[in-house]
Amino acid sequence: MTKKFIKPESPLIGADGNIFNLIAIASRSLKENNYSEEAEEMTKRVMQSSSYEEALGIINEYVEPVNVYEHEISQRDYIDYE
Repeated sequence: MTKKFIKPESPLIGADGNIFNLIAIASRSLKENNYSEEAEEMTKRVMQSSSYEEALGIINEYVEPVNVYEHEISQRDYIDYE
């Protein structure tokens, strides 16, 4: 049985645009959602791409880019007011 792939959210919008940084962020998002094989596949494909735009397109095939700051807020379990 093949598992259905659902693109996980990844805090790419507002992140440092260095392609290696974006690969790392997207890969971590995939791995956190039990998509380790897809993370490896994405990384290989991005590294073989011929342009920055192509690389971004490949990353977007695997993850749903979200704003860094909004993602941080949604990931908090609670707010500590102390």
